[in-house]
Amino acid sequence: MEAPDRNLALDLVRVTEAAALASARWLGRGDKNSGDQAAVDAMRVSFDSLHIKGSIVIGEGEKDEAPMLFNGESVGTGEGPMVDVAVDPVEGTRLLAYGRPNAICVVGLAPRGTMYVPPESYYMQKLVLPAEAAEAADLDAPIGETLRKAAKCLGKDVDDLVVFVLDKPRHEDIVKEIRAAGARIQLHTDGDVMGSLMAVDPRSEVDVMIGTGGTPEGVLSACAIRGTGGRMLCRLDPQSDAEKQRLLDAGVDLSEILTEKTLVRDENVFFACTGISSGTFIKGVRYQGRGATTQSLVIRGKTGTVRYIESLHNWDKLMRISAVKYD
Repeated sequence: MEAPDRNLALDLVRVTEAAALASARWLGRGDKNSGDQAAVDAMRVSFDSLHIKGSIVIGEGEKDEAPMLFNGESVGTGEGPMVDVAVDPVEGTRLLAYGRPNAICVVGLAPRGTMYVPPESYYMQKLVLPAEAAEAADLDAPIGETLRKAAKCLGKDVDDLVVFVLDKPRHEDIVKEIRAAGARIQLHTDGDVMGSLMAVDPRSEVDVMIGTGGTPEGVLSACAIRGTGGRMLCRLDPQSDAEKQRLLDAGVDLSEILTEKTLVRDENVFFACTGISSGTFIKGVRYQGRGATTQSLVIRGKTGTVRYIESLHNWDKLMRISAVKYD
């Protein structure tokens, strides 16, 4: 037997809670940059208290674009385990700006050198399935065939399935194929980390996530999927000739299929996300005058433990020690 060591996910959730509490003040105010900035500032302050020697692998910008959390930035106290860090202070900045559901704050963490460092690629094709339907995963199979196999694995009919797809022009053909197969669809304007989470979480009505989304979001999703036992297949999918040529010039194999295990090459991974705006899956921040309530999802990859955490924050006490003004 192996004695349990520190569960860093329970430290990470303090980071995502802080970001959610700060950014939710901008819900529906039409200013996505200020909402994102509030989350970044709160996240950076919270990272300073974590006993890790962290380096951001998946961030929001380069150093000269600070105060964003940039790739290569060091976070943590500088003491403790050396780790790669993936962050998205606000996944769904437009969702936050326009008061739409499912904006979340997200952090993933894994041992140093184990996270996939994306080349200059902004998009990747993705297929996400729960653990029970992992054998149905095939990026090159017709979508109808994949859905039929997934339904059989899950003990459902195809018309029982719900498929998460981003509502983008590039997915018009995918939507037609899903409808032709007889499955149902949830179309979301943004948020494919949330889509991946919903596909692998048994509480969610979503069974499958299909489509092209962000490459950084793929790495963040892999942090969660490694913990839940789900299956993720990805392939870089440049959306412009210039992006494609950059990748080819860099020697990138555009036919290579990546999995959750190649995106995060160690099971000792940690993941935390906190809701900003309420959705059917994770509730958003609820302010109550003297405090607030948050809901978070926390995953530890090594044990496969998934926790749903509801936290009550008391302004009178929190403001005595917090460097972030939430009230």
